[in-house]
Amino acid sequence: MSVEPKLVRFKQNVLSKFQIYNSIFMTLPFDSITKTGVLLPLFHETCEKGFAKEDDPTTIVDTFFKKYQARRNKQSQINLLFRFIQYIERQVVLFDAIEDAAFPIVNNMEGIGTLRNLKESAKAENRINDLKAYLEEFKVRIVLTAHPTQFYPGSVLGIITDLTEAIKENNLSEINNLFAQLGKTPFFKREKPTPYNEAKSLIWYLENVFYTSFGEIYNYIQQNIYDDGKKHNEIINIGFWPGGDRDGNPFVKPKTTLKVAKKLKKAILKKYYQDLKALRRKLTFRGVENQIIELETILYNYSINLNTKKAISSNELIKKLLNIRNHIVEEHQSLYENEINNLINRIHLFGYHFATLDIRQDSRIHHNVFTTVINQLIENGSKSFPKNYHDLTEKEQVKILSEAKNESIDIDAFEDEMVRNTLKTIEALKDIQTTNGERGANRYIISNNQTALNVMQLFAMLKIVAFEDDLTVDVVPLFETITDLENAPAVMEQLYTNTAYKAHLKSRGNKQTIMLGFSDGTKDGGYLMANWGIFKAKELLTEISRKYDITAIFFDGRGGPPARGGGKTHQFYSSLGPTIEDKEVQLTIQGQTISSNFGTLDSSQYNLEQLISSGIDNRISGERNRLSDDDRLVMNDLAQTSYQTYKDFKSHPMFIPYLERMSTLKYYAKTNIGSRPSKRGNSDKLVFSDLRAIPFVGSWSQLKQNVPGFFGVGTALKKYEDAGKFDKVEALYNNSKFFKTLLENSMMSLTKSFFDLTKYMSKDEEFGDFWNIIHDEYITTKRLLLKLTGYETLMENEPSGKASIEVRESIVLPLLTIQQYALKKIQELEKAGIRDDNEEKKIFEKIVTRSLFGNINASRNSA
Repeated sequence: MSVEPKLVRFKQNVLSKFQIYNSIFMTLPFDSITKTGVLLPLFHETCEKGFAKEDDPTTIVDTFFKKYQARRNKQSQINLLFRFIQYIERQVVLFDAIEDAAFPIVNNMEGIGTLRNLKESAKAENRINDLKAYLEEFKVRIVLTAHPTQFYPGSVLGIITDLTEAIKENNLSEINNLFAQLGKTPFFKREKPTPYNEAKSLIWYLENVFYTSFGEIYNYIQQNIYDDGKKHNEIINIGFWPGGDRDGNPFVKPKTTLKVAKKLKKAILKKYYQDLKALRRKLTFRGVENQIIELETILYNYSINLNTKKAISSNELIKKLLNIRNHIVEEHQSLYENEINNLINRIHLFGYHFATLDIRQDSRIHHNVFTTVINQLIENGSKSFPKNYHDLTEKEQVKILSEAKNESIDIDAFEDEMVRNTLKTIEALKDIQTTNGERGANRYIISNNQTALNVMQLFAMLKIVAFEDDLTVDVVPLFETITDLENAPAVMEQLYTNTAYKAHLKSRGNKQTIMLGFSDGTKDGGYLMANWGIFKAKELLTEISRKYDITAIFFDGRGGPPARGGGKTHQFYSSLGPTIEDKEVQLTIQGQTISSNFGTLDSSQYNLEQLISSGIDNRISGERNRLSDDDRLVMNDLAQTSYQTYKDFKSHPMFIPYLERMSTLKYYAKTNIGSRPSKRGNSDKLVFSDLRAIPFVGSWSQLKQNVPGFFGVGTALKKYEDAGKFDKVEALYNNSKFFKTLLENSMMSLTKSFFDLTKYMSKDEEFGDFWNIIHDEYITTKRLLLKLTGYETLMENEPSGKASIEVRESIVLPLLTIQQYALKKIQELEKAGIRDDNEEKKIFEKIVTRSLFGNINASRNSA
């Protein structure tokens, strides 16, 4: 049976359904709203025609009211704009649900990159044993983070889930009810969530998606690739940052970490109990039934009370299930053996921790904490630290730290709350390992890591405070800026040659996890240089690690959009080549990327399989992905040119003022989407280094300029065009899958840009020239990417993805127009000297903040 092209499937199962259901959607029962569904298409048409005529957003809004709603007073006009915002938010939800429902139809669930395809290819090439060997040592870890880029509250996520199911079944009655529920459910949080609430929101995905999809993937590998009934490498696992990531978030306390760990354990015990309850209905045989009833009872009581005296360890639980399985095989013709195996596999994957809770803190905070602790120890006559410790060289300090022993520390005696919390967090790590198992929390990530001393300070603190000589925690340096990436190999060599640290690595299987930050790398160095800088750092870190017989495990801090390392992730991992260690793929998944790529069972399983396949594809095709010396020279030159262009742009005197006054940057802190501050540091003045990557990238996205995803790329390509050497770039594009993936992801940033929205800024006396710099780079980048790829339009190679973006951008066009209208009004009031407490200004600020939600959710990977 022939299969329609992907774009056709998208149009039939997503676009057509959206048009049908959107017409039903017009009957949504908003309180006090009449005609909103009728007026919005008219406003949408006014926006499209207005931008085509190069009208500014203010003129477009005024034209609409004059033409269609001339009798409305100012207050009534504002009310209608708010109703448009509410309506569009819900249109985005509808489109999300339809796209989720159509996922297994639009995407080939057994095609290239899936496990079935992987197995069949290996079989056809007589390489099934090679595949088994590879899977025995390969791992994928996705790490759910607390970064606040998901604007949907839990109640709305539940509606999306139910709506997706109703759309799959074409249940019009249920769809109608859910539309009504959607109309009456608030979309924004009046109060900021706590870190614990953020954790609970993400645990929903563990319980409702990952528990099933991880299990299905592992079951398939065990039953269809190994087929021997034995326990194998778990292949996939999951990390968790909410409640553990205190980098810049003063609200994450040690109690929060312990509370989240307890919640994770209770959540997984309840899942095991539910599976045992289902098994009980099937295993009704003599010699088995009583055993399963006993286990079910134990797990039920344990999930309610973690301190019960009748607790059972995960190993004991597996042993009892194996006994039951053996009895089934021997006495009852293996009836329901697969169901028992499935539960055993899940216990193997999730243990009693469900997800591994990572701890993260900034090196500068560690340094301040450690200095305070050392001072107290010296004052109390420490045997490890001499009185002149702070006057010693870094090398001398590292030597002392590597030999530091457990010392008596009275944590509560410290007046500084940060010192107490940091030390108690280390104690919490030890406690979690006791209750949830070592996999419950065994990594401590140091943000802004610059030196070996940063690592050794934490190494010593962990031992002194809680772990003594049995350090069951991996210390993970995070290198973020371009300079830190360049220094990373020297830092790691210093650690590898330290006797105490090398002994620690030996006890951890001679593996060193190294985290690399795409988000801050791009913010610091621009798109091309961040990606190339990380690529080169990985090569050198691989080389230096192999020199000392250490396996480097690279953990990528990737955000949703290309500007933060996102885009087509599996293509990126399949393009790295043989010079980069590839035993594991580890990456952060956050915000909308969790819901868009892993929010349903279908999308979760498909994208996890793609990640597994990408690592295997890189192993098989590694030599083909090796960069030649000529291509490397061109890549390096492009990155350097792009970097200088981006640095010049960042140092422009209008850069910070433009973000502060012309974008939505300052409104991110008012959205109540996340618990943490939108910037590091306490300065009232905006300092670029304090600015977090999410509001930085998100603000460019709201402006529909997407600067971090392309700026500098066009100038770098133009250098080769002007010199008559464009053929060298073409050769690099044709030879390097890595470079090709970078440019195709950059095209996504360009596709989501819409400069007509802010064209009015080009005439601004203060910011006009700066806007033109951005626009010129956009035009140059777009022209040269099309020339290089041979495409007539951006994303020509990804027609269904492009179609999805076009629909989403069309839905939010009125929302973007309203946001720019409000921003312009605020700018006019500020120029007139109007104070911040002015009621009219407050209303326009509220419009800007409320319009952030729909824009972010529609983009699905905008921050």
